[in-house]
Amino acid sequence: MFLPAHYTRRVPVLLAALGTLVISLDSSINIALPALAATFGTGPAGIRWVIICYVLTYALTSLGAGLLADRLGPGRVFGAGLWLSGVAFLGYLAVGSFGALLATRVVQGVGGGLVYGTAPALVTLALPRARHGRGLGLLALGMGVGFSVGPALGGVLVDALGWRAVFLFRAPLALGLASVAALGRGGSRGGGAWQFPPRGEWLRWSVLRVLLLAGLANWAQFAVWLLAPFYLVGVLRLAPRVGGLFFMLMPLGTAAMAPLAGWLTDRIGSRWPVVAGLLVEALGLVAISRFSADTPAGLVAVGLALVGLGLGLFQVPNLAQVMAAFPAARQGVAGGLAFMSRTLGTVLGVQATATLFGALEPRLGFAPAFRAAFVAAALVCLVAALIALPPSGARATRRATS
Repeated sequence: MFLPAHYTRRVPVLLAALGTLVISLDSSINIALPALAATFGTGPAGIRWVIICYVLTYALTSLGAGLLADRLGPGRVFGAGLWLSGVAFLGYLAVGSFGALLATRVVQGVGGGLVYGTAPALVTLALPRARHGRGLGLLALGMGVGFSVGPALGGVLVDALGWRAVFLFRAPLALGLASVAALGRGGSRGGGAWQFPPRGEWLRWSVLRVLLLAGLANWAQFAVWLLAPFYLVGVLRLAPRVGGLFFMLMPLGTAAMAPLAGWLTDRIGSRWPVVAGLLVEALGLVAISRFSADTPAGLVAVGLALVGLGLGLFQVPNLAQVMAAFPAARQGVAGGLAFMSRTLGTVLGVQATATLFGALEPRLGFAPAFRAAFVAAALVCLVAALIALPPSGARATRRATS
C-alpha cells in the first residue's frame, strides 16, 4: 500500500516507473503524424492540435492530481489515471473526424495527467531523502523507455495496421497495470488539506526558477517531436518504421542518461547537471538545424541522440529540485507543479514552433523554415542554461526535511 511517509518501499517506485512508461508510449503517435495529417486533410500547422489538446490537458490535470494525491493518497489518483487512460485508448475505435480525434485526446490527457502528476510523489514518499535522486532517476528511466520504444512501435503499427493501432495497443497495458495497482494499493490514504501551498512556499525565485527551466527545456525539445517526423518521412523519404527507429534515438538518449543523472544529483547536487544537460540539448538542436536531404544517416542519429542525452541529464536533477522544495505533506502538489511546468512549456513550444514554421515555409520552403525553427529552439535552451547558471539563493534541497 502507498503510505505518505519516508519508507524505503520498492513497489510504489516500480509502479510509478511502469505507469509513466505506459503513458509515455504516446510518443508512438509522433511518427504517425504524417498519416494522421493525410487522413484528416491537414498539415504540420494543423496537426499540432493533436499534440496541444493532449499535453495542455494533462498539464492542467497534473496540478489537480497533485492536490488530490495530498488529500486522498497518490495511489488512488494514480490508479484512476490508468483506468481512464485505458478507456480513452479504446475510444479511438469510434473516432471518425478530426474533431472527435481531438476530443478523445483531451480525455486521454486527463488520464495521463492523473498518472504524471502523482508518480513523483509515489517515489519521494517511498524513499528516504538520500535516495530521491536515484528513485526519480528510475522514474525518468521508465518515461524514457516509453518515449524510446514508442516511435519504433508506432512506425511498425502504422505501416501494418494504420494510425488507430498506435492508440489501441496501449489499452491492455494501461488496464492491466491499473488492475495490479488496485490489488497492491490497499489502504492508501492521504489526509492532507484541500488547499494550494501557501504563496510563500512556492512564490520564491528558487522554486519559480526550476519550474521555468523545466518549461523552457521542454519548449525547446518539442521542436523535434513536431517537425522531425516530417523531415524523416517527407525529406529523407524513410518508411515510417525506419523513421521510427531514427526518431527513438532522442528518447533513448534520455532514458540512458536518467540513472546517471540521478546518481550525480545524489552525489554532487543538481546545479551542474542541470546546466550541462541544457547545453548538450542546445548543441543537439543546433546540429538538427543543419539537417538536409543530403545529411548522412550517422549525423542525423548524432543530432537526435544529443538532444535526448541533454534532456535526460537535465530532467532528473530539475525534478529533484522541485520535489525537495516542498515538505512531505505536499509532495503531490510538488509533482503536479513539476509536470504542469513541463507540459505548459511543451504547449508553448509546439505553438511557437508551428507558428514560426508555418509563417516561413510557404515563402521560403521546408528547409529554411526547418532550420529557423531549430535555431530558435536552441536559443531557448541557451537562455535556460544562463538562468540555471547562478547558484540558488536558497538551498531548496534542504527544505524537504522540514
